[in-house]
Amino acid sequence: MKFLIACIGLLACFCTPLISQAASPQEDLGEQVLEEINLARAEPLQYADYIREWRKRFKGKYYQLPGTSFLRQTREGIAALNEAIEFLNQQKPLPPLNWSPELAAAAAELIREQGRTGDTGHEDRKGGGTTERIKRNGTWEGQIGENIAYVPNESRLLVMQLIVDDGVPDRGHRKNLFNSHFKEAGVACGPHTRFGTMCVADFSARFKDK
Repeated sequence: MKFLIACIGLLACFCTPLISQAASPQEDLGEQVLEEINLARAEPLQYADYIREWRKRFKGKYYQLPGTSFLRQTREGIAALNEAIEFLNQQKPLPPLNWSPELAAAAAELIREQGRTGDTGHEDRKGGGTTERIKRNGTWEGQIGENIAYVPNESRLLVMQLIVDDGVPDRGHRKNLFNSHFKEAGVACGPHTRFGTMCVADFSARFKDK
């Protein structure tokens, strides 16, 4: 059994909290995120074009949020986008991930707690992590993995940030998205008291409900 986790710490560390713009719960945002993940897996060249467009918003290590004058800081700047584009240019298409309501339920457990407490990371306040949450919702074979992102609440921008994986040396979020062993995924999103919105994506090679 192999367990792969990745949390977008760069968003938590380098974003000004958007408390005044906290998103209301959007039940369909998780499904939209998985649709974007599957688009990136199926059409990596198309997603490279999206990142090229996003690159136009960068000024040094800052980029402008769509429809606002707000600039968000990154660690690597355009260099990380260029590296992601090169990766996508060489990435072979992959089959889509099947939606798993049980994995989505596991992801939602963390959303409910951290949305209220403002915490970040993969562990809850009782010390339980991804494995424990997934176990409560079923059993799996092979690999499991988890990505967490704190803002934005727009599915395409969120997935682009996961692919670019700014400030994460091993590009763990990207590896989870393009892991050919993963066949199923569940995503949950909701409000977060510090960062407006958070999304959790749980992945599995094969998953069975209880």
